[in-house]
Amino acid sequence: MGKNVIITGASSGIGEALARAFAAEGHNLGLAARRTERLEALARELEDAHHIKVVVTALDVQRDDTVAAALGVLAQDLGPVDIVVANAGITGVRRSGSGDISTDKAVFQTNLIGAVATLDAATRIFNAQGFGHLVGISSVSAFFPIPGSAAYSASKAALTNYMNAMRLELAKKKIDVTVIHPGFIKTDIAPGMEKYPFVIEADAAAKQMLAAIAAKKANAIVPALPWKPVKGLMSLMPDSVMTLLFTKFMK
Repeated sequence: MGKNVIITGASSGIGEALARAFAAEGHNLGLAARRTERLEALARELEDAHHIKVVVTALDVQRDDTVAAALGVLAQDLGPVDIVVANAGITGVRRSGSGDISTDKAVFQTNLIGAVATLDAATRIFNAQGFGHLVGISSVSAFFPIPGSAAYSASKAALTNYMNAMRLELAKKKIDVTVIHPGFIKTDIAPGMEKYPFVIEADAAAKQMLAAIAAKKANAIVPALPWKPVKGLMSLMPDSVMTLLFTKFMK
């Protein structure tokens, strides 16, 4: 039997890929993003192809005070919600000392505060109905820093820690918590991703994410290879070696 799944940031990238993957398995969808015209086109496509229910609403998670109402609209149209995926996010490149932290502020507001608002609103829905599954899209950069993208790395590390704390708090309330840490995924959120190693397509990544969600994993790295071993190696690497490595990376 199909579940009811809400996804934020669903108009492109990983969010769109997840919507397609969930739809292919027969799940009904509530899709939220800023670009409603893209959501509506995607909704019509998925409804026609998979004979599911898809509802959409406009949402900019940077306006965190609007998140709860948007999720409430989707939940009212769908019925009991099984899964909420806090996916909406942005990247941002800024060199330290530039004198303008506006990019960093936008990254934190979207990736952390917007995600927290989504998770909080979803938890209220789940508490009321007595069950649910929170899913957050973090990043492998939560485990090691990316020079030039300090805010992005920090926002994802904070999201991972926040959700792992939520899991402990919600363990007795029949609310599952899964944090997904994508590696290099080819999407339009990060142009030029193909120049990096170990890049995979968004649709392939989405299938692996769905498997992790279905298994109710606490933390999942996608793809597991090579990023899971890399995470282990990086944790053992001396700071001096890490600095040398990333100094060469920045050239």
